[in-house]
Amino acid sequence: MKYAILRRYFWIMLQARTPSPPIPPSVSRRGFFERLSLGSMTAALGAEIVFAGKMPAGLIPVALAQTAPPDIEGKDGLSILNDRPLVAETPAHLLNDAVTPAKHLFVRNNGLAPAPELLDPDKWTLEIAGESCERPAVFTLKELKQKFAHHTLRMVLECAGNGRSEFTPPATGNQWTTGGVGCPEWTGIRLGEVLRHCGIKKDAVYLGYHGADLHLSGNPEKSAISRGVPIQKALEDESLLVFAMNGADIPWQNGHPLRLMFGGWAASTCGKWVKKIVIRDREHDGEKMTGNSYRMPRYPVAPGTKVPPEDMVIIEAMPVKSLVTFPKSGATHPAGEKLAVRGHAWTGEGSVASVEVSLDFGSTWGRAALNAPANRYAWQQWRAEVGFPKKGYYEIWARATDDQGRSQPMILPGWNPEGYLNNSCHRVAVQAV
Repeated sequence: MKYAILRRYFWIMLQARTPSPPIPPSVSRRGFFERLSLGSMTAALGAEIVFAGKMPAGLIPVALAQTAPPDIEGKDGLSILNDRPLVAETPAHLLNDAVTPAKHLFVRNNGLAPAPELLDPDKWTLEIAGESCERPAVFTLKELKQKFAHHTLRMVLECAGNGRSEFTPPATGNQWTTGGVGCPEWTGIRLGEVLRHCGIKKDAVYLGYHGADLHLSGNPEKSAISRGVPIQKALEDESLLVFAMNGADIPWQNGHPLRLMFGGWAASTCGKWVKKIVIRDREHDGEKMTGNSYRMPRYPVAPGTKVPPEDMVIIEAMPVKSLVTFPKSGATHPAGEKLAVRGHAWTGEGSVASVEVSLDFGSTWGRAALNAPANRYAWQQWRAEVGFPKKGYYEIWARATDDQGRSQPMILPGWNPEGYLNNSCHRVAVQAV
């Protein structure tokens, strides 16, 4: 079976000595790539592909794509995937910090963000209600901060569709490459303590949230997104109502003044601008909880398969994954000299046990040094050294394995209709000179 062509659209480009051949106007960049021969790829790169004999069939060098990164107010270097609703991702090299800066955290809106003037923390309230809530209540944000103990944790936030652009046939939705992820430091209160204060009935099954963002239609009666988690997840010590990020207010587009954080689970569960939380006696049925939204087939399917709704299950924990954050893809480095490589690895549940790197398209792997996480659900930093035996084009691949023995696939995981949970190996381009 042929490998599917990787479809990562990096905005960086290898600094090639020879200009790329022109692309006929009638042929898309994606279509052009599908027809490139090894000779054409070498010419486009301006360098020999050193381990070309080990390249999987159909693989295209990661350096052969670029898009210019536009500016977003309050963010630095993010690439816009959609402007209504606003969706923007972060190039991998800007995620090199152990704690992701606010300016480098991705943005994923499902509707229209509330206007900043409506987000006054002094006037913000949170309602706790629902069929399985014993004592419904409304708290001001000030009351929440005073009544409950504060906790600060580093936790990964990742969109379930991160990596969607690689699936073939293409899945609908925002075509994320690798930048729908970050690991800031969050400060807030334990959601479980708030829920217990209001009383949880024995029939409680699920939690749902409602935010202040508007549906794209502008209809105030319709939610942009209203998802949730099983009650057991809501009661974990790491499940927080957060009001600060990296010691400051949460950025407007990331949920100021109050949002949810559920460590290790898809970012869609971590509601922004949260105004109401309901304790349900059934699985929550809010906006984007039904149909195919944030759901996967319960069994493997062939690419392009139409899966019956009853065979789709809700996404919960995220899979094991890693990023190469240094060097920046497209870097040059002297042949024969060692290059320090580093990045992050994370997983939805448990921890990462090992990270390996490869220079020969996954034919051989070398072990990287791996740090322990700062706390549960934080990503783990890794580092390695690689050497380039001669001048030419190389790719550095990273592969993480979790404590249950589950590893990232070299190319692509199983296809699914919505393009979720792509945890294939990350790769960056380097030219040895």
